[in-house]
Amino acid sequence: MISRIDLRGAAFPEGGIDRDLLPRAEFDVEAALEKVRPICDDVRHHGTAALIDYARRFDGVTIERVRVDREALTRALEELDPAVRAALEESIRRARLVHREQRRADHSTQVVPGGTVTERWVPVERVGLYVPGGRAVYPSSVVMNVVPAQEAGVGSMAVSSPPQRDFDGLPHPTILAACALLGVDEVYAAGGAQAVAMFAYGTEECRPVSLVTGPGNIYVAAAKRLLKGRIGIDAEAGPTEIAILADATADPVHVAADLISQAEHDPLAASVLVTDSEELAAAVEKQLDAQVAATKHVEDRIRPALTGRQSGIVLVDGLDQGLAVVNAYAAEHLEIQTRDAAAVAARVRNAGAIFVGPYAPVSLGDYAAGSNHVLPTGGCACHSSGLSVQSFLRGIHVVDYTREALAEVAGHVVTLAEAEDLPAHGAAVKARFDWKVPGDK
Repeated sequence: MISRIDLRGAAFPEGGIDRDLLPRAEFDVEAALEKVRPICDDVRHHGTAALIDYARRFDGVTIERVRVDREALTRALEELDPAVRAALEESIRRARLVHREQRRADHSTQVVPGGTVTERWVPVERVGLYVPGGRAVYPSSVVMNVVPAQEAGVGSMAVSSPPQRDFDGLPHPTILAACALLGVDEVYAAGGAQAVAMFAYGTEECRPVSLVTGPGNIYVAAAKRLLKGRIGIDAEAGPTEIAILADATADPVHVAADLISQAEHDPLAASVLVTDSEELAAAVEKQLDAQVAATKHVEDRIRPALTGRQSGIVLVDGLDQGLAVVNAYAAEHLEIQTRDAAAVAARVRNAGAIFVGPYAPVSLGDYAAGSNHVLPTGGCACHSSGLSVQSFLRGIHVVDYTREALAEVAGHVVTLAEAEDLPAHGAAVKARFDWKVPGDK
């Protein structure tokens, strides 16, 4: 069901383990660029007409407009299963609690008397939030995108999700209901690269945005890469991944269930167990066989994911080596199921989110922990963070100096400008005082 990689006895170099030794999905965004480039160009030049054409070609639906009517949003909320509504409301409540604490306050520093630098935190004016809708339905991704944007103070936001053949070309009604719950009434039935292009270039129905966030397939990631610069992006999200660092104290039933939980997302999803216990590894393998046999989505997602090169059980000599492996892997989701799990978690340097102990499974974070589930994948957690309020804010330095404060440091500015052979920089300071500047007679 799942392969093994035995690193026991291996000598790790001083810089850490070679990441190429670890399981990882193949996700060639560069190859997808040439496929999405003509799609993005088509949307740029033909707007809504191109989006309607791609809905027919890619999604198998015929639509007359891309923007979803408010009546459809209202109807979706009215018809939402009360239990699902209650769960979404609790997810929203918890996400607001966490993300509200992430707000930044402006801060002024007096560098010298009369000279201050203030850092202002300004929200992005308009954002596009992408919610996938392929193999599964993700109203939770509506929550994870919209809540931090709202808490950051973003004034204008649009959500886009693929049109669905079973729902008259609208996005899935649970996604529409989640938008309505959050007070978002600008929603579009567009998926894939064409949705990213819509956000970047604008159409007759949708004004351009400054930032696009949210997970998606390889074509969404490729469009983000192609259009980065015209728009800001959160990340080029790849297939989901879970790593579990476990010792002999871990329950193999829990470990197997958690590996399967991520494998059901996608055949390219990665499920990785890192352990120093061969007994646990054997017990987890046995549990995988039993639990997979009783699970939905086995042949189309779970089995391909668990048997793929991106998944595996990594055997290590001990906890220190295990930590070296998970820090090198830099998982999107990392569970710690060991003795003294909190202390072990504190030693992790690279992960999108860390789940501590036997009662914090990744699925809790997917829905109702209060944390955000839009996280860096493909090892990007070694340099990038998950989606947060900060993702929607820009820091702007405001420099305010009096004549006296500038005079105090003017000599240093001129000296450094001349050292860089940029005399006009120095002249811009000299011109404010009784200094001779180039061109004076």
